[in-house]
Amino acid sequence: MNDKFLLVFLDGFGLAPAGRSNPLSLYSMPGFLSISGTRFVLGGERASGELLLKGIDASLGVDGIPQSATGQTSLLTGINAQEIMGFHMPAFPGEKLKKIITEHNILKKVKDLGLSSTFANAYSEKYFRLVVELKRRHSVTTLSVLASGLPFRMLDDLAGGEAVSWDITGRYLKEFHLPDTPIVEPKEAGNRLARIAGSNSFTLFECFMPDVIGHRMDMKGAEQFIPVLDQMLAGIMEEKDKSITFILSSDHGNIEDLSKKPHTTNPVPLLVVGKHAAAFADAENITDITPRILGILKRGRQSPIKI
Repeated sequence: MNDKFLLVFLDGFGLAPAGRSNPLSLYSMPGFLSISGTRFVLGGERASGELLLKGIDASLGVDGIPQSATGQTSLLTGINAQEIMGFHMPAFPGEKLKKIITEHNILKKVKDLGLSSTFANAYSEKYFRLVVELKRRHSVTTLSVLASGLPFRMLDDLAGGEAVSWDITGRYLKEFHLPDTPIVEPKEAGNRLARIAGSNSFTLFECFMPDVIGHRMDMKGAEQFIPVLDQMLAGIMEEKDKSITFILSSDHGNIEDLSKKPHTTNPVPLLVVGKHAAAFADAENITDITPRILGILKRGRQSPIKI
């Protein structure tokens, strides 16, 4: 049975002590509880058999508050982008980070191994049109897909059950941007991610709703989102087979402390469920995830390929 990995990247999702400003400790997550036996809070660490949950560092030895451009680059390349830049870079990557992403992103590295990789998020034609019209910069994940030469999944794929919206259900897109966006129930979104992962050696999914909620200090939004996330996780576990190792992590904290708008310096979760959970037990920071995935996939090949 060939090894497969599903990485769910939650933007702005950290670990903090339970408290009134931490919605991850306030609202029930029965799906996650059934997976881990604990909650997404500091002190809830677990390591047993095919389960690992621990906090890992997102600051990477650089003073200041972790940010998206450097954090996501570090997470998805295994290279300490914060150290290279000398600071935490927000929002979208500049030219120096683009070079790192182009050469070292995990989607490309898996493809270079002769294995299949894919980004499960659905895009719209409107997105690419606005990039041109407004000269918008791409995110780390989009740059990774472009650098890998992989096809983008589109709204037609979402309608056909072959993609997932960044907000999990598509309701945010439908209400504010794209009225024709099909709605997908969160458990089905999780089922889809597991099915997509079953057809690829590496599958990546990004949800940045936690960061949106965190910057808005939106407790009501958190109350609505957390059950959606929880049902998606339950859907993944329901559908995934034993060949898939599921990983969840983040680029920096935010939603776990709604008492303030900026990102946090809190550790971010590393949740691993599957037969390779123990291989991540000594991971200390977000640069440790990609190299371990690539190492396992490389060892699983009969004929080693240099990358």
